Amino acid sequence: MSRRNAPDESTETDPLDAFRQFFALERDVLVLSLAMFAFSLGFQMTSRFLPEYMVALGASGFAVGLFGTVGNVISAVYPYPGGAISDRIGSRYALTAFGLVSTLGFAVWLVAPSVGPIAVAGVTVEPWVWIFVGLLLAQAWKSFGLGATFAVVKQATDPARLAAGFASTETFRRTAFLIGPVLAAVLIGLHPSFTVSFRYVLAVAVLFGIVGTLAQHLLYDASGDSVGGGSFEGVAQIRADLRDMPAPLRPLLIGDTLVRFANGMVYVFFVLVVTQVFGAGFETTLAVGEFSYAVDLSPQAFFGYLLGVEMLVALLTMAPAAKLAERVGLKPVVAVGFFVYGAFPVVLIYGPELLSPVLSVQWALVLVFAFSGLRFAGLPSHKALIVGPAERGAGGRVTGTYYLLRNLVVIPSAAIGGALWEFVTPEAAFALAAVVGVVGTGYFLVYGEEFEAYA
Repeated sequence: MSRRNAPDESTETDPLDAFRQFFALERDVLVLSLAMFAFSLGFQMTSRFLPEYMVALGASGFAVGLFGTVGNVISAVYPYPGGAISDRIGSRYALTAFGLVSTLGFAVWLVAPSVGPIAVAGVTVEPWVWIFVGLLLAQAWKSFGLGATFAVVKQATDPARLAAGFASTETFRRTAFLIGPVLAAVLIGLHPSFTVSFRYVLAVAVLFGIVGTLAQHLLYDASGDSVGGGSFEGVAQIRADLRDMPAPLRPLLIGDTLVRFANGMVYVFFVLVVTQVFGAGFETTLAVGEFSYAVDLSPQAFFGYLLGVEMLVALLTMAPAAKLAERVGLKPVVAVGFFVYGAFPVVLIYGPELLSPVLSVQWALVLVFAFSGLRFAGLPSHKALIVGPAERGAGGRVTGTYYLLRNLVVIPSAAIGGALWEFVTPEAAFALAAVVGVVGTGYFLVYGEEFEAYA
């Protein structure tokens, strides 16, 4: 079906479908949506502020880079064993176990400052080391079911509407991405000391984890679970999946890996650019008639609102971009997202200074993070381009293989960025990241292939 032909009404995918299903209280949608929303809120409230938390607890910039690399390792290696555990014990108990582990991770972050430096075998363990321990636990639920989500959308959506189908699920999920950092910013503003106020955030994240875990365990209908079957077959299965990866995915994978490597070099340092390089808080007075209210945000709280601006732009642009893809194809829309990913490091590190003749640092950062939100506009089309060429029924395996390869290569990116940040300059780290990202975008533009249903 040509993208210029109107799709059958029965295949239309409204980006607001996820919200309508949620409020219709369909059992499975309600349970999984509650869990997704709760854990997304908890993780988004906390993860973007953890580098600042680590520095406040005494970590160096290089340690922050290593933290990002550990996160990359987890993203690469967790999904396969997670899927095997789910196949073995069933979705209900797997979801409950992953939820409990993630909640425990939030709790470890919460108590880290209270542990204090301790001596273990003659080595002093600083409080920030416990942030690594918490990360190993907190990402458990987040990494569950990635391939299955892609496969379900592929099976339920007309091929020419895949981008719109992913726009629907992403719109729902990323609403939590919008609310989480803004809620964190409000809580951070309750106390002048960041190490105190951020623990308020972590306490709320623990609460969300408990709610999500209880909801999915008590309400999830496990009657359809198949227990004890289809476990992971080992390295031979990975090799077979690599051989069977559709050829059109390879240019996309190479370009995407370069772009994500670039982003990984500097992602954990975004908060430090705002709070330390620019030291940018936000001060203004809101006046309505005779009523006025002074707004005075710390740099850490301001960063939370900047993330809110970023995600608001993402939510506003994902659905229109998915519709645009039906007219111009997936590749141009994905390329725009890649370009924003690649260019953002230099836009962030140099943009506020370049805009200083016309904008204050605070408003320049608002504009910069609004620009960053455009990278998510291409995300539904990107997902459609990944799973589209897969044979029906193989979407989960293809997706898992794609992300395994990409995430394995990206593992050292944050450590490299951390070394440049600590031992050269932050500007060097961000400039090199931008070069790598733009090269990845260019490679995809030259060699990337369009999905036939959109051609």
